[in-house]
Amino acid sequence: MNADDNVTLDAADDDWEWRRKIRSNPHSHGIYRVVVGVVGLIIVVLGLIMVPFPGPGWLVVFLGLAIWASEFEWAQRLLRFAKSTLHAWTRWARSQPWWMKGLMLLATLCILAGVIWLVLLISDISSFLPEWVVDLVVKLPGL
Repeated sequence: MNADDNVTLDAADDDWEWRRKIRSNPHSHGIYRVVVGVVGLIIVVLGLIMVPFPGPGWLVVFLGLAIWASEFEWAQRLLRFAKSTLHAWTRWARSQPWWMKGLMLLATLCILAGVIWLVLLISDISSFLPEWVVDLVVKLPGL
């Protein structure tokens, strides 16, 4: 076990000149690690908030992990694990028969409809939607 449990690249081994300069000074390297940690955390949290909604939620989470992985070894291991899990799931899903793919699509659409219904239930979005959309939304059960 190394003395430094949060092993990073040595300054001389870094490919980027600006990072070599930062890593050569222990004080600036510490500040840099804190900034990378905070920025990565913000991006990962935003991505996790976005996951249940349509859009690039998981992509944003992976981006935050990649930012962390640029500085922290534990994040590199976590990113490798997440990538391998995603690839394994993708291979499994592609090997399924058409009816199973249809069921997965149906389940995804049901989850998406449920999330949208909950957002409409919780928030008052009538102020920025056209009137004809609001009339349709009001007809949904529970709204």
